[in-house]
Amino acid sequence: MLIGAIDPVAFHLGFLKVHWYGIILGSAAVFGLILALIEARRINFDSEILMDLLLYAVPLAIIGARAYYVLFQWKYYAANPIEIIAIWHGGLAIHGALIGSILAGFIFAKSKGISFLKLADLAAPSILLGQAIGRWGNFMNQEAHGGPVDLAFLQNMHLPAFIVNQMNIVGIYYHPTFLYESIWNIIGVIILLWFRRGNPVKGLVFFNYLIWYSIGRFFIEGLRTDSLAFDGPQWLASLMDILWLPMKPFFEPGAMAYGNVRIAQLIGLVIILLSLFFIWRRKTSMYYPSRYLDN
Repeated sequence: MLIGAIDPVAFHLGFLKVHWYGIILGSAAVFGLILALIEARRINFDSEILMDLLLYAVPLAIIGARAYYVLFQWKYYAANPIEIIAIWHGGLAIHGALIGSILAGFIFAKSKGISFLKLADLAAPSILLGQAIGRWGNFMNQEAHGGPVDLAFLQNMHLPAFIVNQMNIVGIYYHPTFLYESIWNIIGVIILLWFRRGNPVKGLVFFNYLIWYSIGRFFIEGLRTDSLAFDGPQWLASLMDILWLPMKPFFEPGAMAYGNVRIAQLIGLVIILLSLFFIWRRKTSMYYPSRYLDN
């Protein structure tokens, strides 16, 4: 049964509107912290350090996510500067959040005299869990969706009615790419937690997180219609299209509003290559093995 879209405002506190977007992002941070604390206890890592890190990482992640998005949409925000702080309208780029949180973690680790890679390994599954939950904020705002699809396509996926209804935007149904990425990330959390049980070389959990997320994001991004993009050389655009070919038998790519290279795909490809390089260096280093019992 078709019903109206979910109100993005959860409730009011006087004149203040509390948006679902903010509630979900806050929940993502809380559940990510809980997972990190559980894992810290398992490996005898000081949980107080994680609580302190949260005070630095969350604000810098939000600032980084917003700054990244605003930078690539500067023409709009230069004309509407008040919108720069309106994060409840959406517009938080995960790659910007990664940059902000990694920077915060690196500075924090150095100030505490602990291993950044050990801290990153501990945080990686929590970050991915936070990303999985955070995508539901996009769902509430009816953003970060893919191209148009038939109602039958969504029904054949056996999705709950509230998801199908929310994917109806002005009479047109769209790919629930938020859901694809959320599921991909949840699977990644499980894999990373299993992988870490094997006590791998320090840094490998973090770099495998970057690879897992970037692979999923690369292919899912190709379905979206709101990608940040730019006009790149034709060889680069063709390379992105070739790498996305495994999806072609199943889905058509989402129409791009502008540009010919999706920034998230390009950044994801760079992250994958750099992560593979660092994994190779870690596993062939004279310091191998450098494991979790190290400082």
